[in-house]
Amino acid sequence: MFVLTVDQRGSRRDVDRVADILGRSTTLLRPFERTAGDEVQAVSDDATDTLDTALALVEDGHWSVGIGVGSVEDPLPASTRAGRGPAFEAAREAVDSAKNSPAHIAVRGRHGASAADADAVTTLLATLLVRRSEQGRAAVDSVRRLGSQTAVAAELSITPQAVSQRLSVAGWHAERAARPVVARLLADADRLARDERSRA
Repeated sequence: MFVLTVDQRGSRRDVDRVADILGRSTTLLRPFERTAGDEVQAVSDDATDTLDTALALVEDGHWSVGIGVGSVEDPLPASTRAGRGPAFEAAREAVDSAKNSPAHIAVRGRHGASAADADAVTTLLATLLVRRSEQGRAAVDSVRRLGSQTAVAAELSITPQAVSQRLSVAGWHAERAARPVVARLLADADRLARDERSRA
């Protein structure tokens, strides 16, 4: 299982943005709920959904994101806030670490080595995303939405060559290649945590 614990950055100098997350439609196993103040928490059983959700929050620029990998107490309650178990504890450690990370994301888990591997590559990928220029971010957002560089060029009123250059500088191709690899590492960390639990 994966637990996402997310804390708003600079909340004392900003508006409360928690409602923006609570209103998002996601495929998470348990949706985001406010746990305390400007912090929210959700539960997922899918590594790709977890990564996509976490990176979207990082790209938003207002959140520290912790991903906890491990088991949760069964049965999982209907309310995210009522959940317990090692994944919840790991997510708490992760969000505390994320607050001091340049990319504002961290992964922690009970199977230390695999969680550390997932943390390293997740941080690298998130760093790529947060360092994009506004032009690069706009080009990537457009190609995600429209699906082709030609359509992006028409929407932004620039040449296809300019779109290609912006995507290259933004690291779009590296991101596309890295996302499934990072998701597999998260899934591996989850599998190893489950294997350890079954042997205990």
